[in-house]
Amino acid sequence: MSDGSSLEHPTPGRGQPPASDDESTPPPSESDAALGRRAQLLATEHWGLLAARSTAQSEVLSRITIFLTLVSAGLVTIGLLGQASDFRGWFGGASLAILAFLSLIGFMTQVRVMNVSEEDMMYVVAMNRIRGAYVDLDPVVEEVFLASPFDDEPGMKRTYSFLRPRGVSILLGSSVMLLIVVNACVVGLLVGSAIIAGGGDFAAAVTFGSIAGVLLAAGFMTFGGVGFRWAWNHHVPRRSTPEVARRSLR
Repeated sequence: MSDGSSLEHPTPGRGQPPASDDESTPPPSESDAALGRRAQLLATEHWGLLAARSTAQSEVLSRITIFLTLVSAGLVTIGLLGQASDFRGWFGGASLAILAFLSLIGFMTQVRVMNVSEEDMMYVVAMNRIRGAYVDLDPVVEEVFLASPFDDEPGMKRTYSFLRPRGVSILLGSSVMLLIVVNACVVGLLVGSAIIAGGGDFAAAVTFGSIAGVLLAAGFMTFGGVGFRWAWNHHVPRRSTPEVARRSLR
Protein backbone atom coordinates (compact mmCIF):
# COMPACT_ATOMS: atom_id res chain seq x y z
CA MET A 1 0.00 0.00 0.00
CA SER A 2 1.49 3.34 -1.03
CA ASP A 3 2.31 5.92 1.65
CA GLY A 4 1.82 8.82 -0.83
CA SER A 5 5.48 9.81 -0.94
CA SER A 6 5.52 9.44 -4.70
CA LEU A 7 2.82 12.07 -4.96
CA GLU A 8 4.56 14.53 -2.67
CA HIS A 9 7.90 14.24 -4.47
CA PRO A 10 7.29 13.47 -8.13
CA THR A 11 10.25 12.23 -10.13
CA PRO A 12 11.09 14.23 -13.28
CA GLY A 13 10.56 12.16 -16.41
CA ARG A 14 7.58 10.22 -15.06
CA GLY A 15 4.84 12.44 -16.32
CA GLN A 16 5.90 15.43 -14.22
CA PRO A 17 7.93 18.46 -15.48
CA PRO A 18 11.28 19.10 -13.79
CA ALA A 19 11.30 21.61 -10.99
CA SER A 20 12.22 25.17 -12.06
CA ASP A 21 15.71 26.39 -11.13
CA ASP A 22 15.86 28.69 -8.16
CA GLU A 23 17.30 32.11 -9.07
CA SER A 24 19.62 31.89 -6.08
CA THR A 25 21.16 28.65 -7.29
CA PRO A 26 24.66 29.31 -8.67
CA PRO A 27 25.23 28.32 -12.30
CA PRO A 28 27.04 25.03 -12.84
CA SER A 29 30.80 25.32 -13.27
CA GLU A 30 32.12 24.97 -16.78
CA SER A 31 33.75 21.76 -17.83
CA ASP A 32 37.50 21.41 -18.25
CA ALA A 33 36.95 20.90 -21.98
CA ALA A 34 35.15 24.24 -22.31
CA LEU A 35 37.82 26.06 -20.29
CA GLY A 36 40.58 24.40 -22.31
CA ARG A 37 38.92 25.42 -25.58
CA ARG A 38 38.61 29.00 -24.36
CA ALA A 39 42.27 29.08 -23.31
CA GLN A 40 43.30 27.79 -26.74
CA LEU A 41 41.27 30.48 -28.51
CA LEU A 42 42.77 33.19 -26.29
CA ALA A 43 46.29 31.89 -26.90
CA THR A 44 45.71 31.88 -30.67
CA GLU A 45 44.54 35.49 -30.58
CA HIS A 46 47.50 36.40 -28.34
CA TRP A 47 50.01 34.95 -30.80
CA GLY A 48 48.24 36.71 -33.68
CA LEU A 49 48.62 40.06 -31.93
CA LEU A 50 52.30 39.35 -31.21
CA ALA A 51 52.90 38.55 -34.89
CA ALA A 52 51.12 41.70 -36.05
CA ARG A 53 53.08 43.81 -33.57
CA SER A 54 56.38 42.32 -34.68
CA THR A 55 55.53 42.89 -38.36
CA ALA A 56 54.61 46.53 -37.75
CA GLN A 57 57.80 47.19 -35.79
CA SER A 58 59.96 45.54 -38.45
CA GLU A 59 58.30 47.55 -41.22
CA VAL A 60 58.68 50.89 -39.48
CA LEU A 61 62.33 50.25 -38.62
CA SER A 62 62.96 49.62 -42.32
CA ARG A 63 61.23 52.90 -43.16
CA ILE A 64 63.37 54.79 -40.66
CA THR A 65 66.55 53.21 -42.05
CA ILE A 66 65.58 54.15 -45.61
CA PHE A 67 64.82 57.73 -44.61
CA LEU A 68 68.06 58.25 -42.68
CA THR A 69 70.00 56.76 -45.61
CA LEU A 70 68.29 59.21 -47.97
CA VAL A 71 69.11 62.14 -45.68
CA SER A 72 72.76 61.13 -45.52
CA ALA A 73 72.97 60.60 -49.29
CA GLY A 74 71.14 63.85 -49.97
CA LEU A 75 73.47 65.97 -47.84
CA VAL A 76 76.52 64.32 -49.41
CA THR A 77 75.05 65.01 -52.86
CA ILE A 78 74.53 68.68 -51.99
CA GLY A 79 78.18 68.90 -50.92
CA LEU A 80 79.38 67.31 -54.17
CA LEU A 81 77.13 69.56 -56.26
CA GLY A 82 78.51 72.57 -54.43
CA GLN A 83 82.06 71.58 -55.26
CA ALA A 84 81.14 70.92 -58.87
CA SER A 85 79.31 74.23 -59.33
CA ASP A 86 81.46 76.32 -57.00
CA PHE A 87 78.20 76.98 -55.12
CA ARG A 88 76.91 79.17 -57.94
CA GLY A 89 74.38 79.08 -60.73
CA TRP A 90 72.16 76.03 -60.65
CA PHE A 91 73.44 74.89 -57.24
CA GLY A 92 70.73 76.77 -55.32
CA GLY A 93 67.86 75.21 -57.28
CA ALA A 94 69.36 71.72 -57.09
CA SER A 95 69.95 71.90 -53.34
CA LEU A 96 66.41 73.20 -52.73
CA ALA A 97 64.96 70.36 -54.78
CA ILE A 98 66.93 67.77 -52.78
CA LEU A 99 65.95 69.30 -49.43
CA ALA A 100 62.31 69.55 -50.48
CA PHE A 101 62.35 65.88 -51.46
CA LEU A 102 63.91 64.91 -48.13
CA SER A 103 61.33 67.01 -46.27
CA LEU A 104 58.48 65.25 -48.06
CA ILE A 105 59.87 61.77 -47.41
CA GLY A 106 60.57 62.77 -43.81
CA PHE A 107 56.99 63.95 -43.30
CA MET A 108 55.61 60.69 -44.68
CA THR A 109 58.01 58.63 -42.55
CA GLN A 110 57.15 60.65 -39.44
CA VAL A 111 53.42 60.07 -39.91
CA ARG A 112 53.98 56.35 -40.42
CA VAL A 113 56.16 56.05 -37.32
CA MET A 114 53.58 57.85 -35.19
CA ASN A 115 50.83 55.61 -36.56
CA VAL A 116 52.85 52.51 -35.73
CA SER A 117 53.47 53.85 -32.22
CA GLU A 118 49.71 54.11 -31.78
CA GLU A 119 49.25 50.64 -33.25
CA ASP A 120 51.86 49.26 -30.85
CA MET A 121 49.95 50.73 -27.92
CA MET A 122 46.79 49.18 -29.36
CA TYR A 123 48.40 45.74 -29.49
CA VAL A 124 49.67 46.08 -25.91
CA VAL A 125 46.19 47.00 -24.65
CA ALA A 126 44.64 44.09 -26.54
CA MET A 127 47.17 41.65 -25.08
CA ASN A 128 46.54 43.07 -21.61
CA ARG A 129 42.85 42.28 -22.09
CA ILE A 130 43.67 38.73 -23.13
CA ARG A 131 45.97 38.42 -20.11
CA GLY A 132 43.01 39.47 -17.97
CA ALA A 133 40.98 36.68 -19.54
CA TYR A 134 43.73 34.24 -18.54
CA VAL A 135 43.37 35.49 -14.98
CA ASP A 136 39.62 34.88 -15.19
CA LEU A 137 40.32 31.28 -16.18
CA ASP A 138 42.94 30.73 -13.49
CA PRO A 139 43.28 33.53 -10.88
CA VAL A 140 46.49 31.99 -9.51
CA VAL A 141 48.48 33.07 -12.58
CA GLU A 142 47.92 36.79 -11.90
CA GLU A 143 50.77 36.91 -9.36
CA VAL A 144 53.11 35.37 -11.96
CA PHE A 145 52.53 38.03 -14.63
CA LEU A 146 54.90 40.98 -14.71
CA ALA A 147 52.92 42.47 -17.59
CA SER A 148 49.56 43.90 -16.59
CA PRO A 149 46.24 42.04 -16.95
CA PHE A 150 44.39 45.40 -16.92
CA ASP A 151 43.53 47.01 -20.26
CA ASP A 152 43.46 50.65 -19.12
CA GLU A 153 46.12 53.38 -19.34
CA PRO A 154 47.96 52.45 -16.10
CA GLY A 155 47.95 48.83 -17.25
CA MET A 156 49.47 49.84 -20.57
CA LYS A 157 52.21 51.79 -18.77
CA ARG A 158 53.00 48.82 -16.55
CA THR A 159 53.31 46.47 -19.52
CA TYR A 160 55.70 48.89 -21.24
CA SER A 161 57.82 49.20 -18.09
CA PHE A 162 57.60 46.37 -15.53
CA LEU A 163 60.04 47.48 -12.86
CA ARG A 164 59.77 51.26 -12.65
CA PRO A 165 57.47 54.07 -13.77
CA ARG A 166 57.91 55.37 -17.31
CA GLY A 167 59.87 58.60 -17.29
CA VAL A 168 60.80 61.30 -19.77
CA SER A 169 63.71 59.16 -20.99
CA ILE A 170 61.18 56.93 -22.76
CA LEU A 171 60.11 59.90 -24.89
CA LEU A 172 63.57 61.34 -25.45
CA GLY A 173 64.98 58.00 -26.57
CA SER A 174 62.08 57.01 -28.81
CA SER A 175 62.19 56.61 -32.58
CA VAL A 176 59.45 59.22 -32.85
CA MET A 177 61.62 61.86 -31.16
CA LEU A 178 64.62 60.90 -33.30
CA LEU A 179 62.65 61.49 -36.47
CA ILE A 180 61.18 64.74 -35.16
CA VAL A 181 64.68 66.10 -34.59
CA VAL A 182 65.94 64.96 -38.02
CA ASN A 183 62.87 66.33 -39.82
CA ALA A 184 63.10 69.64 -37.96
CA CYS A 185 66.73 70.00 -39.08
CA VAL A 186 65.92 69.15 -42.70
CA VAL A 187 62.99 71.58 -42.85
CA GLY A 188 65.12 74.25 -41.18
CA LEU A 189 67.81 73.75 -43.82
CA LEU A 190 65.18 73.96 -46.56
CA VAL A 191 63.75 77.25 -45.27
CA GLY A 192 67.18 78.73 -44.65
CA SER A 193 68.44 77.70 -48.09
CA ALA A 194 65.33 79.17 -49.73
CA ILE A 195 65.99 82.50 -48.03
CA ILE A 196 69.64 82.51 -49.13
CA ALA A 197 68.63 81.54 -52.69
CA GLY A 198 66.13 84.40 -52.70
CA GLY A 199 68.80 86.94 -51.80
CA GLY A 200 68.29 87.09 -48.03
CA ASP A 201 71.11 87.40 -45.55
CA PHE A 202 72.56 84.62 -43.42
CA ALA A 203 71.09 85.87 -40.13
CA ALA A 204 67.57 85.83 -41.52
CA ALA A 205 68.12 82.34 -42.94
CA VAL A 206 69.27 81.02 -39.56
CA THR A 207 66.41 82.73 -37.71
CA PHE A 208 63.58 81.64 -39.96
CA GLY A 209 65.07 78.18 -40.47
CA SER A 210 65.22 77.66 -36.70
CA ILE A 211 61.64 78.90 -36.29
CA ALA A 212 60.44 76.52 -39.00
CA GLY A 213 62.18 73.57 -37.36
CA VAL A 214 60.77 74.39 -33.93
CA LEU A 215 57.25 74.81 -35.32
CA LEU A 216 57.47 71.47 -37.12
CA ALA A 217 58.65 69.70 -33.96
CA ALA A 218 55.93 71.35 -31.85
CA GLY A 219 53.29 70.44 -34.43
CA PHE A 220 54.22 66.76 -34.50
CA MET A 221 54.41 66.55 -30.71
CA THR A 222 51.01 68.21 -30.37
CA PHE A 223 49.55 65.89 -32.99
CA GLY A 224 50.88 62.85 -31.15
CA GLY A 225 49.65 64.07 -27.77
CA VAL A 226 46.15 64.86 -29.05
CA GLY A 227 45.86 61.43 -30.68
CA PHE A 228 47.08 59.70 -27.51
CA ARG A 229 44.54 61.47 -25.29
CA TRP A 230 41.70 60.94 -27.79
CA ALA A 231 42.36 57.20 -27.82
CA TRP A 232 42.22 56.88 -24.02
CA ASN A 233 39.19 59.15 -23.68
CA HIS A 234 37.22 56.83 -25.98
CA HIS A 235 38.54 53.48 -24.76
CA VAL A 236 36.37 51.48 -22.36
CA PRO A 237 38.53 48.99 -20.40
CA ARG A 238 37.25 45.57 -19.40
CA ARG A 239 39.41 45.45 -16.25
CA SER A 240 40.71 48.59 -14.54
CA THR A 241 43.92 48.80 -12.53
CA PRO A 242 43.30 48.89 -8.75
CA GLU A 243 44.21 52.11 -6.95
CA VAL A 244 47.08 50.44 -5.06
CA ALA A 245 48.73 49.42 -8.34
CA ARG A 246 48.09 52.88 -9.81
CA ARG A 247 50.06 54.54 -6.99
CA SER A 248 53.04 52.29 -7.68
CA LEU A 249 53.22 53.69 -11.22
CA ARG A 250 53.49 57.33 -10.14
